[in-house]
Amino acid sequence: MPNGISPIADADDLCRLSAAELNAAYRTGALSPVEVTMAALGRAEAINPLFNAFTMIDRKGAIEAAGASEKRWRAGEPLSATDGIPTTLKDIVWVEGWSVRYGSRTTTSAAYDKDAPAVALLRGAGAVFIGQTTTPEFGWKALTDSSLRGITRNPWNADKTPGGSSGGAAVAAATGAGVFHLGTDGGGSIRIPASFTGIAGLKPTFGRVPAYPSSAFGTVAHIGPMARTALDLSAMADAMSGRDISDWQQGVGTLSPLGRIEDTLRGARIGYWSKPPSGALDSGIAATVSHALTYFDAFGATVEPIDLPDGDFPGGDLLDLFQHHWFTGAAARLALVPQGERAGIDPGFLEIARAGAAFDAKALVAAQLQRAEFGAAMDRLLDAYDFIVSPGTSVPAFDVGLEVPLGSGLSRWTEWAAFSYPINLSQQPACVIPCGMTAAGLPVGFQIIGARGDDARVLSAAADLEAAFLPMTQAFRLKDFA
Repeated sequence: MPNGISPIADADDLCRLSAAELNAAYRTGALSPVEVTMAALGRAEAINPLFNAFTMIDRKGAIEAAGASEKRWRAGEPLSATDGIPTTLKDIVWVEGWSVRYGSRTTTSAAYDKDAPAVALLRGAGAVFIGQTTTPEFGWKALTDSSLRGITRNPWNADKTPGGSSGGAAVAAATGAGVFHLGTDGGGSIRIPASFTGIAGLKPTFGRVPAYPSSAFGTVAHIGPMARTALDLSAMADAMSGRDISDWQQGVGTLSPLGRIEDTLRGARIGYWSKPPSGALDSGIAATVSHALTYFDAFGATVEPIDLPDGDFPGGDLLDLFQHHWFTGAAARLALVPQGERAGIDPGFLEIARAGAAFDAKALVAAQLQRAEFGAAMDRLLDAYDFIVSPGTSVPAFDVGLEVPLGSGLSRWTEWAAFSYPINLSQQPACVIPCGMTAAGLPVGFQIIGARGDDARVLSAAADLEAAFLPMTQAFRLKDFA
């Protein structure tokens, strides 16, 4: 143990600490990035046989990075407030020195020689990368299983899915295997697993976090943070936000820091969106979220029922609109795989790719125009309301190995992801936090949506609500899954 360090005896305690707590302990020398990283690695190795959250745990690389961080803190020269924070990266972003497989047997196992922009920003801030988390093939669905990596399981009930496609990241966060977790969200892939596992997840305003190479799924695809709390989301989002000229879609606007904004909910006008544009809302989730709405009274906020502008724009069928974008993206991604290498690809992915390939050019252009109308209508709605809130998902976590809940009558994951995909189309920031549990003991998520660019206000509101919801979510803070 390095001189001058007074370790917390229990590694479980180390795995519960927030980024702010670790930063303060590093600054005073009460804790070392090395001992914290060792605890995170130990937790990752303990939970992985149980839940299959990691494709790879980089013990050697993490310890080396943590040692370099420790030297910087001792010299009083940390790279940022994020220096030395254990972090995981999803198997869908480039990482120098790592094999990135996108959850698919069709990809190469060769190591990459370059970081994706978000990874480079985190590395430059001193984040310690402890391992790579699981994803379904090409991140195509809101579950996490693949023929390459197997099934990732929910730590609250290993027979249930953690959701996806950032399911491995969600499990790592829920179990304390790292503090920061990079996820991607093209139709709910951060927010759905956050809801299913009782953690916090942010889909930022599109373009806040740079992306390269561009996703085959286009501008519905976002990169964002996952963590145990909204304040940790804010710290991670700050570290991974910035301009990168390799991302042409990002635009050139200035990205302001995500500082804490006080009293974002005081006297706010809140729109409550409870009717999903596809599928149906589970009665238990509806009751839990309705109870959570009563906590807005303490802030003097008013809550009004609203509907999204589904039907208020030409061709207004949000599920059809999203599937035009998502399925054609799947077709574009499949086109990169040679015909002779397609055996063994997830059958569901092949099905949506075939459906996407069947859309003609006129239908795709019409969908893009309809999306613009919907996005403008959402901007108008969020000009009238300070925030829109909703359930995080319409269903609780269901059995692993299925694309839709058994007996639901649904055919595709997109149908039950209806509180997620509209906000990918319109690109607003949306944060999910836990607000309680079902009768079966599974987490229920609560979503907060703000106007484009209002990520700081959304995260501040989420932090205030986390504190208010604490009587309902204490179990999320205390449960030890290892």
